[in-house]
Amino acid sequence: MASRGTTETSKLKQNLEEQLDRLMQQLQDLEECREELDADEYKETKKETLEQLSEFNDSLKKIMSGDMTLVDELSGMQLAIQAAISQAFKTPEVIRMFAKKQPRQLRTRLAEMDRDLMVGKLPRDLYTQQKLEILTALRKLGEKLTGDDEMFLSTNAGTALSQFERVSTDLGSGDKVFALASVEVEKAKQ
Repeated sequence: MASRGTTETSKLKQNLEEQLDRLMQQLQDLEECREELDADEYKETKKETLEQLSEFNDSLKKIMSGDMTLVDELSGMQLAIQAAISQAFKTPEVIRMFAKKQPRQLRTRLAEMDRDLMVGKLPRDLYTQQKLEILTALRKLGEKLTGDDEMFLSTNAGTALSQFERVSTDLGSGDKVFALASVEVEKAKQ
C-alpha cells in the first residue's frame, strides 16, 4: 500500500508503451508490405491504423487531464502520435525511437543511413526525408546538432516538419497538439 499508485502508474506506462509500439509496428509493416497490397487495401488499412492512433491519442488526453504525474512521461508519446497523425514523420522506426527518447539509437540509424547512401543502397530522396526526421527528432530531444546538421535542416525542412516544430515548441498547452492532431485525422478520413 505504500506505493501510492507507483506500481499502477508503472504498469499503465508499460501498457501504453506496448500499445504505441504495436501501432508503430503496424504502420511500419504496412509500409513494408505496400507493394503487396492493392491501392484500396493499403488506403483502408492505413486509415484504420490512423483511427486507432487517434483513439489512442484520445485515451492519452483523458489520462493526462486526470493525472498530472504522468504528463511528463506521456508527452513524448503524445508528440510521437501527433507526428504520425500529421504525417510529419513518414518513418515509423524514427517515430518509435523519438517516442522512447532514444537519441543514441537515432544517431546510430543516421550513421547507417550515411553508409547506405555512400554505397548506393539508399536513394538520395529517401535519405533526405529520413535524415530530416531524425535530425528533427534529435533537436526535439534536446540533443546538440552540428553546424552541418543545422544547415541540412534549414535547407531541406518541409512544411510538415516545420509545422511539427512549431506546434511541439508551443507544447505548453497540450491542447494545441491535440487540436492539430484532430485536424489531421479528419483530413486523413476524407
